[in-house]
Parts: sequence; C-alpha cells; structure tokens
Amino acid sequence: MGPYPPPHGGVQTNLAAIRRFLLDRGVSCSVINLTRHRRADGDGIYYPASALSVLSRILALKADILHLHFGGSLSRRLLWLSFVCSLTPRARTVLTFHSGGYPSSPEGRAAHPDSMAGRILRRIDRLIGVNSEVVDLFHRYGVPPERVRLISPFTFATPPSVEPLPDPLAGFFAAHQPRLIAVAGLEPEYDLPTQIRALGKVRERLPRAGLVIVGSGRRENDIRSAIAASGYGNQILLCGDLPHDVTLRAVLESDLFLRTTLYDGDAISVREALLLGVPVIATNTALRPDGVRLVPISNEGALAEAIVEQLEQRASRIKPAVEESDKNLQAVYDLYSELL
Repeated sequence: MGPYPPPHGGVQTNLAAIRRFLLDRGVSCSVINLTRHRRADGDGIYYPASALSVLSRILALKADILHLHFGGSLSRRLLWLSFVCSLTPRARTVLTFHSGGYPSSPEGRAAHPDSMAGRILRRIDRLIGVNSEVVDLFHRYGVPPERVRLISPFTFATPPSVEPLPDPLAGFFAAHQPRLIAVAGLEPEYDLPTQIRALGKVRERLPRAGLVIVGSGRRENDIRSAIAASGYGNQILLCGDLPHDVTLRAVLESDLFLRTTLYDGDAISVREALLLGVPVIATNTALRPDGVRLVPISNEGALAEAIVEQLEQRASRIKPAVEESDKNLQAVYDLYSELL
C-alpha cells in the first residue's frame, strides 16, 4: 500500500519493483494506491476513493502481509492506517518509511516511545528504514532493534526507452548543448529556484546550455513564474511527469544530472543517473553514493561553478558509480518469508 506510478517518484518506483519481483517468483501481490492519482482498478492495482474504501479493500484482499510505504512525514492519517492494518486478522504488517527530512524535523527530533507514533509503530511486525537516520528514528520511538531493518530502496527496474525522445524534449535537446536535467517533485524541498538561478550564471560561460525539469507538484505555478522572470525562460523546459522509460532516456541523453534539495534521502533518481553513466551534482544533504559531486544547499554560485567545472573536465561518459542489483528486493522477500 502506498503511491503507485505514475508518476514515478522514488517511493512509487520501489513499490512497483517489489511487486514485479514477487510476481516474477509466482507470488500474488496486489497494490492499494493511497494517493490522489487515480485510475480504473485493474491488474491487481486498486485506487480507492475514500478511507472507507481503503479499509474495505484491505479486508477483501485477505492478504498474508500488508506492506505500507510512507514518504514525507508520519501524519495522523497514516499512523491510524498503520494501526488499523495491525488489527487486520491473520495479516502481518510491514512499514517502509521513505523520508530524507523527517528524522531531523522538529517532529522527528521529538520522537519518544510514549508518543502516539511510538505506540502505533511498536505494533508493526517489521519496520524498514531506507537510511540509517530512519532506522535511528524507529529506535527512538522504542521499536525493538530485532524488528527494524535497513534496506535501500534502489533498483533499476525499467530500462531507458529505445524510441527517440518525444517533442518538445527532442527539439529542446537538439537546440541546447550542454543539456542539464533534473527529475524532481515541484515541491519546496527540491529547491528548483536555485537551479534556475544557477543556469543564468552557467550560460554566461556556456551560452547554449539548457535545463530540463521533469516532474509535477504543488509549486508548478511558482516554478513557472520563476522561469518566466529569469530572463532566459526559453532555455528551461518544464515538461511535467513523463513515463519512466522516457525519463531515463532523457537522463541518458543529458550531460549532467542535478539534484538540489533542502533535505533528502537516498534518491533513486541519483542512483539511476549514475548507473547510466551520467555525472551527478547534488546538494550535500544526505549520504550520497560514491561519484556524486556535492555542493552547499541553496548556493547558486557554487552550483554554477560545479556545473561548469564538471562539464569542462568530462571527456566521456563516466564509469557507473553504482551497480544494478536486486539484493534489496531479495532482502524484502526474505523479510516476508521470515514473517510467514
């Protein structure tokens, strides 16, 4: 249960990869989408329109394991859903918390066993943290160490498209060199205005440089306004959500991948770019994989300088800094087997 693609954010990609891994091994697996993005039910994917519909679907599926995937924060709504799942007859419960910023937020720093979150999380059979900060958060909530696992969400489940890029991407790429790309939600934590401002400084030295931003979110109007006000809006393409294979193809054809955030977890998109051999520049907000060039948070000058230096130094594709592996999916599968 959790967000299911599209769009293809990190949580969605991980959830879909786990399902694929299970189905490939003959294990039946349904998905209950918990976001506002809805489609018609089909192929074992359900899009309930209300909390009551979610509960009805949970009971109707009679699953052996209920695996919850939460990102962002531990809201009351999500905690109550966890509590209900822990009461479901015959089912074991697993929760993966995908969050880069919550452990260091005021709510996360105030975590203690006697809180509502602590009492509910201790009812969950297994808790998965995607980084060491989340694992430590669970411990501060009083969850016994033997019920906590550290499992990275990364997997490279979708190959890049073999088809040419669609317009307007194809036309934009043809008109710009070098090509910078960011794959991010249009939300405050992704700090896209810093990229927009940095592009102006980059173009002073590389006048044909262009920036593509893939993603959607609540701040779309704000980001469009920032692009329009920049004075070089035609050199930035905000193209919304794209199919995952098309996004990967766009990354593959780019010269540099940007990840500017105010806080972050172990971003799947960063690892995908590295696996494709594309250099990555990211803000120094989390444990980044080897091979990522780090810059300070919200510093367009440092970002622009790093972009120019990286492009000037690079003669050919980098050797992938991460390896494609299903070992994290196998770890989830082993955890299920342990529970059953």
